Amino acid sequence: MRHRSPHLPLTMDRSPTDLLEAALPSNPGPAKAPRWVPIRTLGSHHRERVLAHLLALEERDRWLRFGHAASDEQIALYAQGMDFDRDEVFGIFNRRLRLVAMAHLAFAPRGDAGEPAAAEFGVSVLPSTRGRGFGGRLFEHAIMHARNRGVRRMHVHLARENSPMLAIVRRAGAHVRTEGGDAMAELDLPADTLGSQIEELLGHHAADFDYRLKLQALRLDRLAP
Repeated sequence: MRHRSPHLPLTMDRSPTDLLEAALPSNPGPAKAPRWVPIRTLGSHHRERVLAHLLALEERDRWLRFGHAASDEQIALYAQGMDFDRDEVFGIFNRRLRLVAMAHLAFAPRGDAGEPAAAEFGVSVLPSTRGRGFGGRLFEHAIMHARNRGVRRMHVHLARENSPMLAIVRRAGAHVRTEGGDAMAELDLPADTLGSQIEELLGHHAADFDYRLKLQALRLDRLAP
């Protein structure tokens, strides 16, 4: 993966946004199919951004995500109850640091070996960023993260009409059961490897670097006359 140097001079004809785009990894090809997507691990300090993201979902999207048309109050309770220490929450931010896609990987209680035997995956993507493969990338990221922590099975509960997500889990080799308007996908995960551990570590550092660049660009934009 090629990177342009982040040490670029700030000149009058280069905005902070231009500098950010120049410093980010180069992704040749169609804009809707990037080869690399910065997926950042979220913490409790992101709770307000998570809430804002979920509240921005339209009624049908809420039904696809939660299995029912969740009200604002129900979503607020869900966001408030998220345990960022026990579970893993991942997100994709745009240039304005708006959370445009996120996934929640909820771990089952730990077994005798001290590792969770299973995890449940949920994902949501804002309508404005659909068609860019963010849901699939978050699913792949969650698989890697789960297997690196000893998880051997992932569950995905989704609406039967959620054809994009059904296609994603089926391509991954999941077994899908349907009942009425619901579908349950189960995916057996392989054991972690040195390669999967290194891949996750590198991805984590790259996404953190991307986030800091966007934050710096926003600060420069605010200072610009």
